[in-house]
Amino acid sequence: MLHAAALNMTNATQKTPAEAYAELSRMLLGDAAAKLGAQQALPDPAEMIKLFTAGFAADNGRWLELNNRYYREQLELWQACAGVKPEIEKPAPPQDRRFKAPEWQEPYFNYLAHSYLLSARWLEEMTTAAPLEPAARNKLAFYTRQLIDALSPANFPWTNPEAIKLAAATDGESVNRGLKNLAADIDKGLVSMTDESAFEVGRNLAITPGAVVYENEFMQLLQYLPLTETVYERPLVIVPPCINKYYILDLQPDNSFVRHALAQGHTVFMVSWRNMPPEMGRATWDEYLEHGVMRALAVAQQICGVQEVNALGFCVGGTLLASALAVLRARGENPVASVTFLTTMLDFSDTGELSVFVDDNYVKTREAEFAEGGVLRGRELARTFASLRANDLIWPYVVNNYLKGNTPPPFDLLYWNGDSTNLPGAMYAYYVRNTYLENNLRIPGKLSMCGSPVDLRRIDMPAYVLAAREDHIVPWRTAYATNGLLGGPTQFVLAASGHIAGVINPPERKKRNYWLNADCAPEAEAWLSSAASHAGSWWPHWTDWLAPQSGSQIPARSTLGNPAFPAGEPAPGRYVKDKIA
Repeated sequence: MLHAAALNMTNATQKTPAEAYAELSRMLLGDAAAKLGAQQALPDPAEMIKLFTAGFAADNGRWLELNNRYYREQLELWQACAGVKPEIEKPAPPQDRRFKAPEWQEPYFNYLAHSYLLSARWLEEMTTAAPLEPAARNKLAFYTRQLIDALSPANFPWTNPEAIKLAAATDGESVNRGLKNLAADIDKGLVSMTDESAFEVGRNLAITPGAVVYENEFMQLLQYLPLTETVYERPLVIVPPCINKYYILDLQPDNSFVRHALAQGHTVFMVSWRNMPPEMGRATWDEYLEHGVMRALAVAQQICGVQEVNALGFCVGGTLLASALAVLRARGENPVASVTFLTTMLDFSDTGELSVFVDDNYVKTREAEFAEGGVLRGRELARTFASLRANDLIWPYVVNNYLKGNTPPPFDLLYWNGDSTNLPGAMYAYYVRNTYLENNLRIPGKLSMCGSPVDLRRIDMPAYVLAAREDHIVPWRTAYATNGLLGGPTQFVLAASGHIAGVINPPERKKRNYWLNADCAPEAEAWLSSAASHAGSWWPHWTDWLAPQSGSQIPARSTLGNPAFPAGEPAPGRYVKDKIA
């Protein structure tokens, strides 16, 4: 119904801008918001009231103090903006980036912005002051921030002067375009963050030459053509996250981690996880290890004719890789000479804001939901991750796309971010229970996988552990705990920026920095306090570390695969192109 209503508004002259904005507002606040996943960005009011009430029941004095100050400041703001008391200085332009445009300096909208910021500060202080136990406080803080972000006057057509001015200047055409954008995003189920027409996997993304050398129901294994005349004897096998497509590590030639590794003389294999259809909903975590990670390692060994390979895992790909290595070591096998973990959690004692979503109720609900199979839709996870940074990854695009009717600029990383994959429900339920909820992976012998007890201390090969300082998915202090879980020597590196930008940082761009400290102190903060900052990308440091683990130099292979595993369809393969909804 909403989609049809939006498409019917093709003639801007049929409605005035005010009427069109009223229609758009109804859509944004009604079923459109639910279909676009805004329910994960907006808090449950009943839950918030319950937490606030519990928090201040024993501290009425603090409650009254904060409220009295808030009402006094709101009254003074109104008096200043209305000129009731000329001696009260009018507020300076707000510093918040959402209100930087000159339209926000007009008296009415300037008042709206300042009033909103006062309310935001009041809510944050109320949350901070609430005498709650840590889990409840974290949940309340998350809900509060979601509410604050959602209620910004910039997010609504009747309180955003930039959108109103644009609608008037275009005779309502910006509203018409915005409604079309909204209809398209409802069909897709996600808020568009980039111009998707600018990209295509295999055309200008994931274009490093290679071929599929093995596939099964879980993954395709890609091998890439060498870029150097000689290569290291041991290949590099990369295990990306299974909740996203692998090509975050092979975006475009100038920011491709794969291409960088090839240029340094490594033979690179990449796991391309399948976007799981409903009939694979019963697939288990153990099957991902056996048919995904372990199979990829074995095929790379056989193609290159080596006893050991180097392995790299990114995010949950690192968790899968660590689990597989622990199983292999329990079996007495040692197929990996070195391991790299990029923004990976093995100890889940502090999962940051994701802990707000995962509690005992949530896990039990998901276990019941997937008891007979089924898949977790990738869009659901994408919306969850976006809600962790709603003021960066949801609301600016709502304003730009729907209120202003603009098309977001092309950005390869954000295109990838919206190209999510489905996960088997059984595998997902096992994962969240044994990691996020119970943190069992870090306990030696607590879990058995593929028939073997899991003990991360058996991962005794050299390890390179990278974390990102502003990571909101894998908090860097949690990633630092990996140092104390593994049985071999570790090199910990802290990159600047977040979960993705901290990893994808090609040296040629000369951006950001990273920290090193050879002394792995027990506490992360102690490590950072004496760590040295290094300008630029961590990639060259990693390749210098990896070279001694990679064996001797040999002539580069002129063909991909071998007789047992011949090269098939060209990279990037068909699995990565599958867009199952």
